[in-house]
Amino acid sequence: MKSSNFIAGQWVEGVGSIKNINPSDTSDIIDEYTSVTADQFEQAVQSAVIAQKEWEKVGIEKKSQILIKIGDELIQNSKEIGELLSREEGKPLAEGIGEVFRSGQQFQYYGSECLRLYGEKIPSTRPGFQVEISREPLGVIGIISPWNFPIAIPAWKAAPAMMCGNAVILKPASLTAASAIALTEIISKQDIPKGLFNLVLGSGSDIGNKIATHPDIVAITFTGSVEVGRQLYKDSSLLLKKMQMEMGSKNPLVVMDDADLTTAINCATNGAFGGTGQKCTASSRLIVHENIYKEFVDGLVESIKKLKVGHALDEGTNMGPASNQSQYESNLNYVEVGKSEAKLIFGGNPMNMRTPGYYMEPTLFIDGDNKSRINQEEMFGPIACVIPTKNLDNALEIANDTEFGLSSGIITQSLAKAEYFKQNIKTGVSTVNLPTAGLDYHVPFGGRKASSFGPREQGTYARDFYSQVKTSYINSGSI
Repeated sequence: MKSSNFIAGQWVEGVGSIKNINPSDTSDIIDEYTSVTADQFEQAVQSAVIAQKEWEKVGIEKKSQILIKIGDELIQNSKEIGELLSREEGKPLAEGIGEVFRSGQQFQYYGSECLRLYGEKIPSTRPGFQVEISREPLGVIGIISPWNFPIAIPAWKAAPAMMCGNAVILKPASLTAASAIALTEIISKQDIPKGLFNLVLGSGSDIGNKIATHPDIVAITFTGSVEVGRQLYKDSSLLLKKMQMEMGSKNPLVVMDDADLTTAINCATNGAFGGTGQKCTASSRLIVHENIYKEFVDGLVESIKKLKVGHALDEGTNMGPASNQSQYESNLNYVEVGKSEAKLIFGGNPMNMRTPGYYMEPTLFIDGDNKSRINQEEMFGPIACVIPTKNLDNALEIANDTEFGLSSGIITQSLAKAEYFKQNIKTGVSTVNLPTAGLDYHVPFGGRKASSFGPREQGTYARDFYSQVKTSYINSGSI
C-alpha cells in the first residue's frame, strides 16, 4: 500500500484500497492506493489557503524558474513516466511518452508566461485621472481530472493556476492514480510553499462533492462527463464558485467529394481510433459526400485492417485496450445498439490477446442516421459511423445537429469550402485536412453547447479563468 495522498507538503496514507489494474494485462496490479479522509482533505484545503498567500508574494522570476524546472524534469523523465502512464491507462507507449513530454512543454510555456502577466494603464474619461487594470489570483483552485489524459490534463490546469498565483487541490481519476502521483512527485521537490499543491485520491462522488461544497475552494476546473459536470455545477452553485468545465463531445469529420482520399482516410483513421477512441476530440461521426462514399468506405476499411491492436507496451501497437472494464462493457453495448441502427461493416468483437485485457476490434458502421444513438451519444470508444451527405450545407446541418460542439473537421481541396465550413460549424475547435483530434498547447481549447462551460483552457486565454481582474482609478493630482 502506497502513501498516495500529498497534503501540506507531506505524503500520507489514507483509508481503504484503490487497485490500479493494467488494462493491457488485468493480472498485473500496478499498485494499490488509499483514499483521503475527511480530516486529511480539510488539512489539504487549509494548508493551501496559507500557502497561496505566501506564493502570491513570490516574484515572477522565481515562479517562472520553478514552473520551467517542473517542465524540464517531466521532459527528462518522459520515457520512464510515459511507460508507467501507458501501463496504467492503456495507450500505446509512444503516445504515453508523448503525453508526458507535452505536459512538460505546458509547464515550460506557463513558466515563460509568468513574465508576461501584463496589465494595462489607460487614460480615464475624467481629466487628471488614470486607470490601471491588473490581474490577481483567485485563491485555492480545485482540479478534477479524467483518466484518458492522466498527466496532460492535470498539467494544463495546474501550470496556469500556479502561474497566476493560486494554490491547487488535485483530485485525479482513481483509475490512473500512478500518473498523478508521478506528476506530484516532481512538483513536490520544487521550492514552493508547503500546501501549494495537494493531491487527494478518492471517489468522485465523495471528493468531488467536497471540492464543490468547500467554501475555501473558490474555483473548480473539471474535465469529464456532462452528467458529472452538471452535478458539480449544482453542488457548487450556492457558493457561486467560478467554474470551467470541459465535458462531452460528438465530433464530426466532413469529407467532401473533392477531398484527397488518402488524406481523408488517414485523418478518419487517426481521429476515430487513435487513443482507442478515448479522446474528447475523437471523430466518431464521419460525414461523407455521396459521390465518393463507397470509395471512402472501402479505403477506410483497408486502413482499419492495418491497425495493430495489442498490449500498450508492445512494439508496433497502434491501438491499445479500453482503459477499464466499465468502458469496455460500454463499448460492446454500443456495438449491439449500433447493429440495430446502421450496418456493421468491420469489427465489433472482443479480442483474445497474449495477455488478458480489455481488447476489442476497431469498429465501423456505415449508412448511419444522425438521429440514432450511436451518432448522438458520446461512446468514448473505438467506434465510428459513416453518414452520407449530399453537399456541404447538408453536411453542416448534420454536423451541427447534436447537443455537443467541441471539435470538427473538413477534408477538402477547396479554400472556399474550408472557409465556409469554419464560419458555419458550431464547434470551439475546427480543422482543415487534419484529424479532429490533436491540439497545440499555446492556443485556446474548448467547445460550445454541452461540451464546455466557462472560459477557455490553455494558451494566454487560461488567464481569464485563473485570475481576477481589478480596475484601479488614480487621481494623480496637479503639479
